[in-house]
Amino acid sequence: MNEQKNFFHLHLISDATGETLIATGRAASAQYRNARAIEHVYSLVRSERQVKTILAEIDSEPGIVLYTVIDPALSQAIEEGCATIGVPCVSVLEPVLNLFQSYLGAPSRRRVGAQHDLDAAYFKRIDALNFTMEHDDGLLPADIEEADVILLGISRTSKTPTSIYLANRGVKTVNVPIVVDVPVPDAVLRARRPLIVGLVATPDRISQVRQNRLLGSSRSHDPASYANRSRIVEELNWARKIFMRNGWPVIDVTRRSIEETAAAVLALREKPRAD
Repeated sequence: MNEQKNFFHLHLISDATGETLIATGRAASAQYRNARAIEHVYSLVRSERQVKTILAEIDSEPGIVLYTVIDPALSQAIEEGCATIGVPCVSVLEPVLNLFQSYLGAPSRRRVGAQHDLDAAYFKRIDALNFTMEHDDGLLPADIEEADVILLGISRTSKTPTSIYLANRGVKTVNVPIVVDVPVPDAVLRARRPLIVGLVATPDRISQVRQNRLLGSSRSHDPASYANRSRIVEELNWARKIFMRNGWPVIDVTRRSIEETAAAVLALREKPRAD
């Protein structure tokens, strides 16, 4: 049996793009399956004249009003106009700002469109994630100089998860496996812009991780050598020699979480490097 839908007008007033309001309004509307919102979106509202025009439209099609307007005078005009019309009106941003002000002990700067500073950081993270995934496990196209960080290490030294964590911080990261008797790619040796860091761990730790990996893996690792402690010691010695020869800093990840390893890498980025 079909349920009858009740329609209502939802007026969304923003001094920016209105994306925050649209998401909020739709999230709330979704909780009422028998009610469907007819959205009226008013973006870039920054003058009293615009507010008067919007209030006239609300008067002709009354409904719920949500707004995110930083300017106090315009906010007051919206509140008073809605009270005159007799429609419910809520500032979506104001309760959050009041909470921040109460906790931080300082008022906000009231900057219109300030959320777009975060948008830039968001797109930077997305760009870093795409770059990092395209350069995972030794994939080294010609654009390696665009990387911020290059991580090197033998298998199971947390290169990939650390790379992804760094990418989520906006850091373009390449990770390269170290294999005994296989030279480090020339592209890495020639790289000048990226910070290059070697990752190591104790043989026991790596052996344990590799054993767990073998249990849940369908890949054709040779169990006799992949998790063998003596073999791992040989791999680590090979890696350490490479790191020492090139003067690359080394991080021991044995007792570090991914977050701690990433923090150590970020700390190294802040240190001045010799040319």
